[in-house]
Amino acid sequence: MDTPSQPKPGIDPAQDAAKATAPRCLVPDGLQVEIVLGIDPGTVVLGYGALVLAPDGPRFLTAGVLKANARWTIERRLGHMLAGLQDLYHLTRPSFVAIEQAFTHQNPRTAIRLGEARGLAIASSYNYGAEVHEVSPSEAKKCVTGNGLAAKEQVAAVLPKLLKMDGLELEIDATDALALAFAYVRRRELARLTR
Repeated sequence: MDTPSQPKPGIDPAQDAAKATAPRCLVPDGLQVEIVLGIDPGTVVLGYGALVLAPDGPRFLTAGVLKANARWTIERRLGHMLAGLQDLYHLTRPSFVAIEQAFTHQNPRTAIRLGEARGLAIASSYNYGAEVHEVSPSEAKKCVTGNGLAAKEQVAAVLPKLLKMDGLELEIDATDALALAFAYVRRRELARLTR
């Protein structure tokens, strides 16, 4: 006679199921809006920021960072970032993804790691079905502050005013990503005006 299997001590099937459930989407079903997701790639810290393309201008949706342990192997960090990005696409449903454009770096190892993170973000955005666009750091800084050589802290100080989100504390990588999304929105608006 078979006895029913008992759950193993310390394992709660309901908790496991809850953990396995994808996070709830920030964009309700049936809502016809376009979302721009900015990504500031990294293998230890990856910044993200999403804007809704509203008729009266871009509106803040969400922003934050994905973090991996710097002591993990590169494979584990990239796998962790990929899983986080997939959750993020589900949360925000982006139509467009603005990714920081590659730039030369003095340290070759850092440049390689940044290239790996960019490749992961570009490929996963494409596989999700979003249009992928690259935005240079100087374009984002100029769009937000008027100065393409502005410090990251200046961008972080000005951006909340532009997006009417005063009082929201964000990490620098998150404001960098929001600036990329904002610059892409402005680029689209300018292209429409010049048609």
